[in-house]
Amino acid sequence: MQEILLVLCAYCLGSIPTSVWVSRGFFGIDIRDYGSGNAGATNTFRTLGPRWGSFVMICDVLKGFFAVKLVELLPAFDTEIALLNMQLIFGIAAVIGHIFPVWADFKGGKGVATLFGLVIGISPWTALACSGVFLLVLYLTRFVSLSSILASIAFPVFILVIFNVDNHFYRVFAVAVALLVILTHQKNISRIIKGGENKVPIFKKRDRRRLKDQND
Repeated sequence: MQEILLVLCAYCLGSIPTSVWVSRGFFGIDIRDYGSGNAGATNTFRTLGPRWGSFVMICDVLKGFFAVKLVELLPAFDTEIALLNMQLIFGIAAVIGHIFPVWADFKGGKGVATLFGLVIGISPWTALACSGVFLLVLYLTRFVSLSSILASIAFPVFILVIFNVDNHFYRVFAVAVALLVILTHQKNISRIIKGGENKVPIFKKRDRRRLKDQND
């Protein structure tokens, strides 16, 4: 019974619609009426700028992280595998809450940042490795969507090959995450191929310098 209540708590935690509350509270708009229509950090970056986009991203990451840490409210587990499986269940509940938030008419974001918080809570080194992939792609392209996609694809590679985690549930979860992110970013992939995907307004000095070098 306690586990079920904590799963519901994790879902409610994930349901906190950070971008919706920020856009309504500080700008008098609903972020879902602008840009891609998603209530996530990427759309917040595009619509409200990097300052608020970063804030939303951090909050969404923390939702996944703290959902995983709810496991500490339970009695000690007999095995590490049982502990990890329960952490995954709590984290997945938070991700579902982010995608289908009860506090925002079940219309949320894509769950990438909350998924990342889940991974931080369970496997910090894996999260660091995926962050490296994300930041490198973001620096080179300024596409948050492409960065998220490639980081999610790198996730099962790290779990299955590099770190070789011996937990079947976690291995299946890692592959499912990559497939889910690709599936939920189909429109972004199409826009990237067609050249219509918006870039986030960061690295402006670098871009101005490159443009200046091209014109010289």
